[in-house]
Amino acid sequence: MPATTATSKSWIKPAIAVVALAALGAAAYVSLNSRSSAPEVTFLGINGEKITPQSLRGKVVMVNFWATSCTTCVAEMPQMVETYNKYKSQGLEFVAVAMKYDPANYVVNYAETRQLPFKVAIDVSGEAAKAYGDVALTPTTFVIDKEGKIIKRYVGAPEFAALHTLLEKALKG
Repeated sequence: MPATTATSKSWIKPAIAVVALAALGAAAYVSLNSRSSAPEVTFLGINGEKITPQSLRGKVVMVNFWATSCTTCVAEMPQMVETYNKYKSQGLEFVAVAMKYDPANYVVNYAETRQLPFKVAIDVSGEAAKAYGDVALTPTTFVIDKEGKIIKRYVGAPEFAALHTLLEKALKG
């Protein structure tokens, strides 16, 4: 009888594998098709202005967490400026958010000497980084669509050709 029992239960492992694959497929479908909303965060700009979620609605937005001490951040910034300048007339908004450990005078100096053309904010309390999923690595960039949904998160420098393709699609939408 033990041989019969083993044979009669031989379908269990394949069935579990099929169910697991189906669950993974369903989870992937849901995660790819349900974008999460960007956090309702008000950024404090280096000139004292408040950058509110309402002021960004209806625009495609890039939120870039960075630091003056981050070599990758500094290296990618000229391409971020080029990207912003290329798409700003089509409705792109850009908020460069310096991390809470970045000294304010360093951030202001960097923004002024490089003549950054977009909004620059400092996450003084760390609340913005926390709201965006506990951002700890810089650079981390979020692309947000016109409805306020996160459509892409980049950790590290993005591949700019792919980023431009994504922005063009989002700006048309």
